[in-house]
Amino acid sequence: MIEQKRHAPRRYFVDAQGHRVLIGLSSDETAEFEALDLSSADDGMPVAAADISEGVVGENDVRWLELYLKHEGAWRTWITESRAGQATAFKLY
Repeated sequence: MIEQKRHAPRRYFVDAQGHRVLIGLSSDETAEFEALDLSSADDGMPVAAADISEGVVGENDVRWLELYLKHEGAWRTWITESRAGQATAFKLY
């Protein structure tokens, strides 16, 4: 069951090797995403989707967005399925 009153559910799981893996990404993709995220934080400039469509940003920013969108889509699917499971598990008679 997802406890949402006090805490948002985690966006990752722990794999068999003990590594945190973002939902929807592989272990390697998670490591790549986190490295790209740290490097963009060092730049101090957030990336906007409009910048990407106009070709203003670099390949790293495009890759970061690809990984983020993959994770976000899987996350939303997981949340939807989790909530549906809660609704069927909780029945009033």
